[in-house]
Amino acid sequence: MAKTQLIKVDKKNPDREKIRQAAKVIKNGGLVAFPTETVYGLGANALDENAAKKIYCAKGRPQDNPLIVHVCSIKQLDYLVKEVNQKALLLMEKFWPGPLTIIFDKTDIIPSGTTGGLDTVAIRMPRHPVALSIIEQSGVPIAAPSANISGRPSPVCAQDVLEDMDGRIDLILDSGACTVGVESTVIDLSEDVPMILRPGGLTKEDIESVLGNVRLDPGLQEGQRPKSPGQKYRHYAPKAHMTLIEGPLEFQVKTINELAKNSVKKGLDVGIMATAQTRHLYRFGKVISVGDRNAPLTISSNLFLVLRKFDRMGVSEIFAESISKEGLGLAVMNRLYKAAAYNIIKGT
Repeated sequence: MAKTQLIKVDKKNPDREKIRQAAKVIKNGGLVAFPTETVYGLGANALDENAAKKIYCAKGRPQDNPLIVHVCSIKQLDYLVKEVNQKALLLMEKFWPGPLTIIFDKTDIIPSGTTGGLDTVAIRMPRHPVALSIIEQSGVPIAAPSANISGRPSPVCAQDVLEDMDGRIDLILDSGACTVGVESTVIDLSEDVPMILRPGGLTKEDIESVLGNVRLDPGLQEGQRPKSPGQKYRHYAPKAHMTLIEGPLEFQVKTINELAKNSVKKGLDVGIMATAQTRHLYRFGKVISVGDRNAPLTISSNLFLVLRKFDRMGVSEIFAESISKEGLGLAVMNRLYKAAAYNIIKGT
């Protein structure tokens, strides 16, 4: 494939001609990376099995890891899914467009190559003018996982996409940084108590405000088998070895300082993922604040940017603080666990 084309598009007022150009690529079976409110997605025609295969190839993604299908209107579900139950209707009315993906039983129009061989399909409606415009202009639902090499930190800006995908895909639409910074929440409504298969940009508390009791997939815990196929794979990993520190904040800072000191003595290049409240407390290594502990959105929106920044710095060890799992913190911690490959030091 020739060099990937990058086109800048205004987020608030997307140029129709640029959107048409991207939609034409989708219609012709090509790949387009585009921004959503969560992360950049790598899009192809969800109804074209050959196009879906190109996504798996470009990402190096396991074939049994389903692709999330993006729509621009609830009306599109009429031909994509067999049934929309009352719980799904309530969630769509409240949270679509937005960072929520719902699992449905699919119709035959969606090829098994898009859904990893499953009879279900994961669907969401993104809350981003550029994403909605390209779906509308293409006239088809768009399958779009995150636009990164499989296993790497997800991209929240176009340059991160280009770093991973240059020469692998046709086009990147650049509309600046994504606001949420972690992927959508995935929910399964097939049982009496709805189950979150992947925590994300919509919080458990938000969903419970509409549906009542909601549980987390037990497979989100280390060593358990996840219900969502994509959750069993290594994700979000920086190039450096990463250790996550959990426990009281004083314990986290003390432990990271000791670990960093020892690693520096060994001649290792150390990165420390701190927060606004603690960055001044570290005496060794390259310290980056990921955001404010009192404003979890600042952390989620910066998380993958910081991991990629450490990659570019060439550090060999990363020590990261943990945060509260309340609200958006649940999704942040899920990503940190996976980025660290569950290499965790816990204190009480």
